[in-house]
Amino acid sequence: MAKTDFDELMSIGIDIGKDTFHLVGFDHDGQRVLRKQIKRLALVATFEKLPRCIVGMEACLSAHFVSRTLRQMGFEPRIIPAIYVKPFTKGQKNDYNDAEAIAEAALRPNLQTVSEKSQDQLDLQALHRVRSRLVSRRTATINQIRAFLIEQGITVRKGLRALRNSFEAIWTCRGIVPLL
Repeated sequence: MAKTDFDELMSIGIDIGKDTFHLVGFDHDGQRVLRKQIKRLALVATFEKLPRCIVGMEACLSAHFVSRTLRQMGFEPRIIPAIYVKPFTKGQKNDYNDAEAIAEAALRPNLQTVSEKSQDQLDLQALHRVRSRLVSRRTATINQIRAFLIEQGITVRKGLRALRNSFEAIWTCRGIVPLL
């Protein structure tokens, strides 16, 4: 097999998008030897052809999935917070420049990276976020109802229980028959 520029890859930066990934790779001399756009579904097929090296990516929605996939293939993935990538960005902001900045940042020895999360950890995190949003919306709705009642001269203490306990008295006072 003939030696290619890809045999000398030291680091690859991936700019992760919804449908496409932009890859930029550097060799041991710091020369860019890879600049490629791939479809999300071609990730495994593309990386199977590349030598094992450091692969950097910004912390984003699918970074943990990509990281786990590449680790299973023998690569050394590094999930980097965006704030640490920004100083390496050169020129106009575009996907290739972002991938290049990520590849450079991934080579820094003292770089703080995001720890890779398992699918179970991500699922639990998602549940907590959804619950938090539901609680927040419930609180906002309760406060809105309390504001409407204050406009009618009716004050209700804070909280769901206080509002529930006040409904029967409010309905009776107003002559409203609840449909519940």
